[in-house]
Amino acid sequence: MRELLTAAAVRAIRYLEGLNQRGVAPDPTVFARLAELAIPLPTDPSPADETMALLDSYSAATMAMAGPRFFGFVIGGVLPAALAANWLASAWDQNAALAEVTPRVGFVTGATMANFTCLAAARHSVLGQAGWDVEADGMCGAPPVTVVVGEEAHPTLFKSLGLAGFGRNRVVRVPVDKQGRMRADVFPNLSGPTIVCLQAGNVNTGAFDPAPQIIPKAKAANAWVHVDGAFGLWAAAAPCKAHLMAGYAD
Repeated sequence: MRELLTAAAVRAIRYLEGLNQRGVAPDPTVFARLAELAIPLPTDPSPADETMALLDSYSAATMAMAGPRFFGFVIGGVLPAALAANWLASAWDQNAALAEVTPRVGFVTGATMANFTCLAAARHSVLGQAGWDVEADGMCGAPPVTVVVGEEAHPTLFKSLGLAGFGRNRVVRVPVDKQGRMRADVFPNLSGPTIVCLQAGNVNTGAFDPAPQIIPKAKAANAWVHVDGAFGLWAAAAPCKAHLMAGYAD
């Protein structure tokens, strides 16, 4: 085992150290060779070191996302410390499914499931306050719920609204300023079951919706406030950026 894991680490480090010299796009010759992997599963096992070497031979078929010249989407290369922690976590091999075998905390798979999970909690709360048990009776016939979003809310929020049964198009859209911040001066009056969706960190500009002006209005109407903080919530942990989160904890 030691030899195999050490060899894997050596191959991984060699790959990372070569990202500055290789092209960002996959090597077309190696990429074409991926078709070689479309074979039936063998009936007998292969030596682990041979399998590792085979996989490594296709490493040039990857996109150099971890390198300094990849600018696709909004992702960056992993930091060495984070990668090392990920390796260690994989070695621990913990199953986080049950509270009996792990602390009662976990992370969702990404922004869509984060928004969906929180909106499901919001749905339960606002409909429960209206006397409707959504888990037992579903959304059909439920009291209408007003969902307020900014014009530049992240696409995963709308996807989650569709999954939660609210509908992507049945929302109240609030105009935003040039940075994508929701404009508090045109925020609508609220009544009835309502979910207000704020954004802490616009994906394009990093701007934060004006929570100090909007949240008091939501609280006065007994509305649920959902915060999509995938890109900006971390500011609360940085003393020089914590002011951006002013009002969100309210």
